[in-house]
Amino acid sequence: MADSPIADVPQPPPDSEAERPTLKTIAADTGFAVATVSRALKDAPDIGEDTKKRVREAAARLGYRPNRAGVRLRTGKTNVIALVLSTEADVMNHTSRLIYSIANALRGTAYHLIVTPFFPDQDPMDPIRYIVDTESADAVILNQTRPDDPRIRYMAERRFPFATHGRTEMGIDHPFFDFDNEAFGRIAVQALAKRGRKRLLLLPPPREHSYARHMTTGFADAAGEVGASFEVMKAVTSDSGAMAIEMAVLERLGQPNPPDGFVAGSTTAAMAIINAAEHQGLRLGTQVDVVVKEAIRFMRRFRHDVLVVHEDVGRAGEFLAHAAVASIERRTTGERQYLDAPVRVEQAEDDQGGSL
Repeated sequence: MADSPIADVPQPPPDSEAERPTLKTIAADTGFAVATVSRALKDAPDIGEDTKKRVREAAARLGYRPNRAGVRLRTGKTNVIALVLSTEADVMNHTSRLIYSIANALRGTAYHLIVTPFFPDQDPMDPIRYIVDTESADAVILNQTRPDDPRIRYMAERRFPFATHGRTEMGIDHPFFDFDNEAFGRIAVQALAKRGRKRLLLLPPPREHSYARHMTTGFADAAGEVGASFEVMKAVTSDSGAMAIEMAVLERLGQPNPPDGFVAGSTTAAMAIINAAEHQGLRLGTQVDVVVKEAIRFMRRFRHDVLVVHEDVGRAGEFLAHAAVASIERRTTGERQYLDAPVRVEQAEDDQGGSL
C-alpha cells in the first residue's frame, strides 16, 4: 500500500499551542464552568477555597499555563507583580526571605513574581518609571521607603497598583506592611540596660530611609529613659559592607569610653560588630552585648550569646502579595495596612527556659 500523504504532514509537538491545556480543559476535568475556573485561578474572593484548591490541583496536574500574550490582549494585564529591590539590601537574611514569602503567597494565583534590582549609582525612580510607563507589570512591591518617597508619589498620581514594605510621611493612603522599628530600638535598649550596659551604640540603616528614623527615635528615647549614654554610628550604616563596619567599630572601641552595648540594624552589621569586639579581646555576653533583628534564625548559631529580635518577614511577604493583588483588582476588602510590633528580645537564657 502506498504511504498515506497524511503521514508526511508534521504533527505538532506535545507542548505546542495545539495541545496546550486551556481553561476549557480544566473545566472538563473538574466539572466546573469555564468562568468558575477562570475566577478560581485569579483567587477571586467569591469563589470557595475548596473550589480553588480543586481547580489549582487540576491546573498543575494538566500542566496548564496561561498564554501571556493572549491574556494581555484580552485584559490589558500581564499577570506579573514586580518586586523592586536595592542591591545594597541585606540579601543574606532579610531580602531572601521576603522574595520567597511573596513568591510563595502568589502560588496558585494568576500572578507571578519578577525581581527588579536597582544599583547604588542608579536613580531609584528608574525601575519604577520603566515598569509604569511600559506596563510591564500589573503592580509593584517595594521596600526601603523614604519619609517623602517620589516613587510612591509617582505611582499614586498615575493610579498604578502598588504596596510597600515600610511607611512614609506623605499623607498618601496606600497598602503597606511595616515592622515597628521604633519598638525594636526601644526593647533593644531595655534588654541591654537589664544586662548592665551603660554606653550604647546604634548602627542604623541608611538615614534617608523611614525605618532608620523610626529605629533611631526608639533607641534614643529608651536610652534617655534608662539613663544610659548613647551614640549613633555615622561613618557606616547597617547596609555598608562587613569590612567597612568592622573597621569603623574597631576604631570606636579603641577610643575613650567605648560602647559596651550595640544595636544592629542587620545581621551583616551584627556579625561585623561581634568580630570587631572579639578582635579587641572582648567577650560577647560578658563584657559586651549585641542586639540584632533577623528574618531567618541563624545568628544564635553564629554566637550563642547574641540577643535577637525576630522580624517575621514571611508574614510581611504574604501580606504584601495579597495587598498587591487586591490593589490590581481594585478590591478594598481586608487589611490594607499593618504595623508589626516586636515585644521581646530572645537571649541565651531562653534556651534553658528563662525569659527577658
